[in-house]
This record gives sequence, structure tokens and C-alpha cells, in this order.
Amino acid sequence: MKKDIYKIVERDIPLIPLRGMSVFPYMVIHFDVGREKSINALEKSMIDDSLIFLCSQIDPKKDDPSIDDFYHVGTVSKIKQMLKLPGGSIRVLIEGVSRGKIINIKQEEPFFEAEIEEFTYELEDIKIDKEIEAAMRLVVDDFEEYVTLSSRVSPELLLTITEIEDPGRLVDMVASYVYLKPEDNQRILEAFDFYERLEILHLILQEEIEILEIEEKINQRVKVQISKVQKEYYLREQMKAIQKELGERDELVEEVENYKEKINKIKMPKEEKEKALDEADRLLRLSPNSAETGVIRTYLDWIVELPWDIETKDKINIKSAREILNTEHFGLEDVKERILEFIAIRKLKKNMKGPILCLVGPPGVGKTSIAKSIAKSLNRKFVRMSLGGIRDEAEIRGHRRTYVGAMPGRIISLIKKSGSKNPVFLFDEIDKLSSDFRGDPASALLEVLDPEQNNTFTDNFLEAPFDLSKVMFITTANTTSSIPAPLLDRMEVIRISGYTEEEKFNIAMEHLLPKQLKEHGLSKENLSVSEPAVRDIINNYTREAGVRNLERNIANVCRKAAKKIVEDDVKTVRVNRGNLANYLGVPKYRYDLADDKNKVGVATGLAWTAVGGETLSIEVNCMKGTGKLQLTGKLGDVMKESAMAGISYIRANSERLNIEDDFYKDMDIHIHVPEGAIPKDGPSAGITMATAVISALTNRAIDSSVAMTGEITLRGRVLPVGGIKEKVLAAHRAGIKKILIPIENKSDLEEIPDKVKKKIEFILVDNMLQVLDEALIIEGDNSESN
Repeated sequence: MKKDIYKIVERDIPLIPLRGMSVFPYMVIHFDVGREKSINALEKSMIDDSLIFLCSQIDPKKDDPSIDDFYHVGTVSKIKQMLKLPGGSIRVLIEGVSRGKIINIKQEEPFFEAEIEEFTYELEDIKIDKEIEAAMRLVVDDFEEYVTLSSRVSPELLLTITEIEDPGRLVDMVASYVYLKPEDNQRILEAFDFYERLEILHLILQEEIEILEIEEKINQRVKVQISKVQKEYYLREQMKAIQKELGERDELVEEVENYKEKINKIKMPKEEKEKALDEADRLLRLSPNSAETGVIRTYLDWIVELPWDIETKDKINIKSAREILNTEHFGLEDVKERILEFIAIRKLKKNMKGPILCLVGPPGVGKTSIAKSIAKSLNRKFVRMSLGGIRDEAEIRGHRRTYVGAMPGRIISLIKKSGSKNPVFLFDEIDKLSSDFRGDPASALLEVLDPEQNNTFTDNFLEAPFDLSKVMFITTANTTSSIPAPLLDRMEVIRISGYTEEEKFNIAMEHLLPKQLKEHGLSKENLSVSEPAVRDIINNYTREAGVRNLERNIANVCRKAAKKIVEDDVKTVRVNRGNLANYLGVPKYRYDLADDKNKVGVATGLAWTAVGGETLSIEVNCMKGTGKLQLTGKLGDVMKESAMAGISYIRANSERLNIEDDFYKDMDIHIHVPEGAIPKDGPSAGITMATAVISALTNRAIDSSVAMTGEITLRGRVLPVGGIKEKVLAAHRAGIKKILIPIENKSDLEEIPDKVKKKIEFILVDNMLQVLDEALIIEGDNSESN
């Protein structure tokens, strides 16, 4: 039969070259598409009529085929379903429709689009003569024999195949179920004559049947060998039974009984105990050489070593706990009081579900050491897990035992390490968690940090609930902004602000210096550091809210002193303000001390950062121009909007402020915040920028001893801001005498240490006029123009 029975339709449709596979008409199959061109072709096809032309690559290894790298006869197919997979690839379900032949490649980018001839026919147009009928019977007989020899094809398919009357469909259906070489598939696809197609398939099937018969012979030989191995296994089992009767216990039997004995001694839930005992019995049934025996041994080792019923007895003594906290930490009174409250309630109610404490504060203020002190005061074990950078959920929940080298998660591992089911468990840096395709660890922590759920925490490796309700969880973070809201909701946040200079001095003298002397093998007789020298280290060599860099500098002094003692053979080294530079070099920092001169257009603001408060100098220049407003200093969007709100307020109140009405037309205003490499954002510099602009426009100087913070509105109201304590401490370090804060922040002043309150005057303001009255000085005072 020739091509004249076909109806030929010309189409322009997208094309995908397939690697290592062929698609026949009437065939339904799914495959993955990963190449960009192929994905583009799929998307184009879905937009149009879901038709796509599929042909096979000549060399399946070629990643970017050209026109000559794939066969030009293939199958017009219809896309039934598409599913996006992780990694950007797409799984597509297609159904072959009809044969097609490429006439011309119309485009190669961004996908192949081909002009093809589609060959379709109706069964009524086919004249089935005796030759075709005989060939169809041969193919059916071949397929029946192939199914008998091969386990890859279901016998039920024979019923479907025998009922097919269309010779073309018969060949395509059989070819789609038989595993053929790509070249053989292509020969069948390119045969348009039905008799020729049947003949090609008959020859291919005969070759496949011959190969399958050879495989069957090899299988029979292998089965004989396997039966011999099974016989040996049976005899070994009989030997084990005989050994047991004679009292000669096998090593594996002894190992399993040892596991069972340990499991029975543990007070653990009944279901978990039964599962562990079943796993021990399964170890006996498996072959000693099986890979699974190692997995079961690891599982049983974890089960028997976990502290299911071991817990330390709390030593609840408020006085003793207070002494420990005061000895190891200076200041932090609010935090200590909250911890002592928790200990007191624990004494009154033994089975209280403990709150999850979250200690939030800048680096180096002692968050981790506070957690250690809590464990010490409660007489509990202490374990710490750093969450910084963790992005694999398995770190929390563990791996399933189906994976090679599977292990429990870090939580269960650290509980085992502590040897107690009620340790103090510290999750350090919880704000540094991240997530990727391996899961979201923050979501896995939701169960762990919920007292209502964590009594049945299930690790993927153990597959058994473990009670975490008696564990006291403590978390630390530098900021709460990056902690997911559901996780933050489960924790009680205790904020730890930075230390004052006086607190740092006391910490250095009472804790850091003695500690470093001991670590460097020195004593008070070997090294003497004067109090002024310690204050200089605090002010001139560190700039931080905590004391971590302070400790490093003290350690540096100790090292230099130890070298001098050994090298110069001296008994005592004395470090004072005069020779401190010999040990630490030139001072690294000059604190932003308040300027002793009142300047026009220069105002001092206060800012909050993750490492504590900072003073912020804001400069304004007014120049003849066309009314442009320029903002520099790497300012964020919120800070720029605050500056614009301030300018609008000044324009609306120019008459009251004694400023010319049309200043915005013929003057350019440049607002700059120094240290331009450091990003700055937030609304709290609003009143500071407005004051600096008004100062520059009126040529009135700003009191250099005044600092301010607050958000400005278009109407000149001063709105409250955050981080008051940290900002006040920064102002205190800089020598500021007066601070303007929003009236709604009055309650925040209760957190300010009394020593700081005595040295600074606080002015509560609620509108810009009050700010200007306090900040701008009367003409004739000591001032310096810009």
C-alpha cells in the first residue's frame, strides 16, 4: 500500500528532539523536559492547540542539537498534561496522534518550529489483502511469544492487541510496548507502507525472541545456583537451632538478646518498645551480609542510648540562683528577674510547661552565657545548637532510614549527648535560619518550640515520638525582624540592650581581666592594668554594644605582657593610660564626641543598629539654585521620605519660621549624612533633618550639646520611635547633655540606668516648634556658620 491512501495536511508546529526514546501514534507516555528550547516549545504549544512534533535525536548525548542532529520523520502528538518539577524541568504527558515529516525548519530560536506534512488515514480507505492479513497474524503470534518470554509486558495486553483490525495501529501499538533500539523504532516510523511496516516489525520481533530465549537459558542456570545458596542458608539455620539446644549461642543471637534486655529495662512508651523489639527480631532474620543489618544496628544503638527515662533533679533555690546570676553577669537586672520568676514558679508547680525564652540583643552582651548560667542555677545539663546558616530540615528532624548514612537530627543527637531528657537546650542565632529546596528548618521548629506539641516530637530516623516537654528551650537572636511570625509567637521575647561605659568597666575589672589573666598564665602580681587604661580601651579601642571586642583587646594586652615578662625577664608589667598605645597601637576609634561649637545646619540625631545605638550627624547646605533637594549618605527610602515630609512642613510654616515664602524656588538644599558608605534608613531622623534644614535657612546655629530622635509628620507632629535605650546610651558615650525624644516614648525612660539619667536632661516633645525652641540657640551665642 502506498502513500496515496493518506490525507496529507501541512502544519507549522513547535518541535522537540527526544533523547534515547521514540513516540508512536496512539502511544500515551510521559517524559521530563529540561532543555530551555524544549520548554519554550512546550509553552508555545500550550498557547496554540497543544500539538507538538516529536522526533528522535540521532546522537542522544548531544545537548544542543542542530537541524542535522535529529530524524526528520516523527510523530505529531497532543499534550495532555504538564507538571513543573523542582529545578526548573517539566514533566509532560503526551498522546501520539499521527506520523509526520519535516518539510522545512522555520526557526531555531527560541525553540524549533517546523513546517511538517501530517499523514492521516481512515480505516475504511485501507484494502486489507491476504498478504497484510498474514503479516498481521505473524506479528500477533510474535508478540504473544514475546510476552511469554518477557516479564516486562503484562499478558493482559494480548487481548487488546488481538482485537485491533487496523494494520498501522497494530504495528504502532506493538512497537510501543516492546523495548526496541532507537534505530529499529525509527525504521518502523519511517515505513509508510503498511505491509513494509509489518514486515520490519516481524523481523525485529524474531530477533528479540531469540535474545529472550538465550536470556531464559542463562536465568535457569542462575536459579540452580540460587537454590544451592538457599539450601546452604537453610542448613545454617538448622545449625543455629542445634547450637541453641546445645547451649552454644551464636554471636548475633547474643547481640540481639543484649539489645532486647536493654530495651526492656527502659521506661518508654509501649508502642515504641514493641517496635524496637520487632527491629531486634528482624536483625536475626536478615542475612549477616545484608546492608540493612547495619541500619538496624544503628537504629537500636540510638534507641538504647537515648535518655527515655533519665532526668536530672532540679535544684530550685532562689538565693543560690540569684548568686550565680550576679556572680557571672553584671547588670541585666530585667533578664535576671524574669529568670528568677521562672525558677520560683517551677518550685511551686513541678510539672509546669516551661515558656520558650528568646533573648534578643546585639552581639557580645552575654546572651549565650546567660543560658549557661540558667542551666547551672537549675542544676541541669546544658546543650547548644547553632542555627546560623542551617537550611536543611533534616538537621532538625533527621533523615529517614531509607537513605544511606541516615542519622537522627541534631535535637535528638544533643539530647543523647546531654544524657538527660530535661536539659537546658539553647538554639543560638535563631534569626539566622534560612531555607531552600531541602526544606524549611524554621517550620520544623514550630513543633519543637510548642509546649502543647513537643511531648510527641517524632524524628524521621527514630520514627518514634520522644517527649521534649521537660526540656527548657532558650533561643537567642540579634533581631526579631527575620524570625517568622508563627515561630516568634511561640516565644517570650526578653530584650537585652547594650552596656553603658560604667557597666563595661565593671565587667572588665570583675570578669574579663581575671579570666584573661588566668588563660594566659598570669597573675595580678605579673600584670597590673590601671582603671584609666581600661576606660581608654573601652572608649578608644572598641565600638560595640557588648564586650566581645573589649575582651579581645584585654587578651591582646595579656599576650604582649607575657612576651615582655619572658623576653625581658621582668616580674611585673604595669599598663597605664600613658603606655597603653605600646600594647594596642594607635587608638582605633574616636567616639563621636559632641562638638563644643554650635554650628549652623549641623544637627545631632540618634540611630539604632543591630550592634547598639549610634549618634548621627546630619549636615545641610543651602545654595542659590533652582529649588532642587539633594539627599546623600546612602539613605533608604523611608529616610528620604522623612526628609521630604520635613521640607513640606517648612514650606507650609515658612512665615511662622521667619523663612522666605519662595525659598524653594531659588535655593537648592543638600542634606548629607556622613559615613556615606554605611546604609541608613528609618523615620527616626525626621525631626533631626527638619531642624538642620531650618537652621541652614534661618542661619541660626544648633546647640551642639543637644541630640534628638523622632518621626516628623506633615503637620509638624513628633511621633514615637524605637530603640530609645540604645540611642540614649550612644548619646551618653558622646557626651550629649540634652536629648529630645517624643512625648509618647516617656515610658521608655524607665529602662535608662539611673547613672545616665543624672547626666542627661530629657525633653519630651510632641511638635516641631518645641524641638526648635530647645535646639536652636539665640543669636549671639557661640556658633560657627556653615
